[in-house]
Amino acid sequence: MSTVDDYPHQLNIPTRWKDNDVYGHVNNVEYYSYFDTVINDYLIRHGGLDIHDGPVIGLAIETGCKFHRSLAFPEMVAACLRVDRLGNSSVRYGIGLFGETSAEPAAEGHFVHVFVDRVSRRPVPIPDVLRQALQQLETTT
Repeated sequence: MSTVDDYPHQLNIPTRWKDNDVYGHVNNVEYYSYFDTVINDYLIRHGGLDIHDGPVIGLAIETGCKFHRSLAFPEMVAACLRVDRLGNSSVRYGIGLFGETSAEPAAEGHFVHVFVDRVSRRPVPIPDVLRQALQQLETTT
């Protein structure tokens, strides 16, 4: 299992009342929302990705999650991010979600983006500024 130190980037995300399901914990679908949030926040803030008008967009082509323990409202989630593989037009992220009460992750997952031309939806090389930001998250794990 990973630790927070295995990830170069962290975004704190508050759970919301609506995230809990009838069983009293954050529903599994919300974990994927946290994945999406930490990745896209980083791409926009640090990689210059223009999600509204830019010529390049990232399409999710694969995701996965291994659940270790429950999260629950009103817990704060440390969504931690790294780059496991950086290709010409694609990137595979590693994500760890950590709650307030444990040093071990509540969930670990991966997410793969392929960067494509907004109009043609054909793969394109990752733009230089975005690539530089992603290289800052590369690890040897």
